[in-house]
Amino acid sequence: MLINLLPDFFAVLNSTDRIAAYLRYFDTHRSLLSAYWANYVVEPESPHFSEVVRSAALASRTDLRTMLERVDVVSLARNTEDRCRLLLEVDSSIDVVLMVGVGAANAGELVVDGRAVAFVCLEHFTSVANPETRGLGLDPELIPLWLSHEITHGVRYTSPGSRSEMRPIIEEMNGYYSYWETGKRTTLRELLINEGLAVQVSRLVSPGHAAWEYYGYDRREYARIREMGPVVTRSLVGSFDKAGLGLRLKYLSDGMSEDSRRVGDYIVPERCGYYIGARMVEYAMAMRGPIWATRASALEIASLGGEAAASA
Repeated sequence: MLINLLPDFFAVLNSTDRIAAYLRYFDTHRSLLSAYWANYVVEPESPHFSEVVRSAALASRTDLRTMLERVDVVSLARNTEDRCRLLLEVDSSIDVVLMVGVGAANAGELVVDGRAVAFVCLEHFTSVANPETRGLGLDPELIPLWLSHEITHGVRYTSPGSRSEMRPIIEEMNGYYSYWETGKRTTLRELLINEGLAVQVSRLVSPGHAAWEYYGYDRREYARIREMGPVVTRSLVGSFDKAGLGLRLKYLSDGMSEDSRRVGDYIVPERCGYYIGARMVEYAMAMRGPIWATRASALEIASLGGEAAASA
């Protein structure tokens, strides 16, 4: 189901007291927005919450308004939702959310009360980098790429047929996805394959983009990660069956220090696990197709040559 939060957010911008209006907006959509904040920004109870709210509520949104005048983002989202439903035979409830965030992730996945959520934050897709809103300046044509990436996660986390390690962890947490808790309890193999599947599905749903855009890299980062692929793969040997938040942050997060990404004499690139994971699932996707692969266990995919493919 498509949930469009843009009208409510623009009501905040049109208010005479934007900060108070944002707090009312947050309260109206608390279950969704509190999960977004807790997973991608800061805890809503954090002392930094008010500071971030103030910055987001008072920022100029000229670039966002200009983009929305020329791009039908609702149609983009609906078409992407339909393509994913057909390609993956979606058999669980997934909400697709259009929203304006607070400059954190450009897109992301959640599960709230057992219902998967794929959201996109439109301040990042205005084609103009905006330091005030922390907007990345991505082209709005990339919205289907990122939504399909997150919808894939939703299928893996909530489909009745999913054998992902993530699904029972989320069920044990009363149908709530936590980036931090799943990072602590899920094996590195699952985490890599989880992102790799999302990358490969996004290629099928939204073809024609530059290779690096499917990973969220720029051209230079992509070249560097491809160059260091063998080094990164060797660093993973012996760690596929290990679980720990540090592994997720090391290979699949940005903003980490060089020391935290050090492997012997090398420093692995940020988010290099997206590239490795995409290599790990290529054979399974080709042999068994996206419907099976999206729901398969990490070990099932690895048995088809996933870990060997990563180093090929």
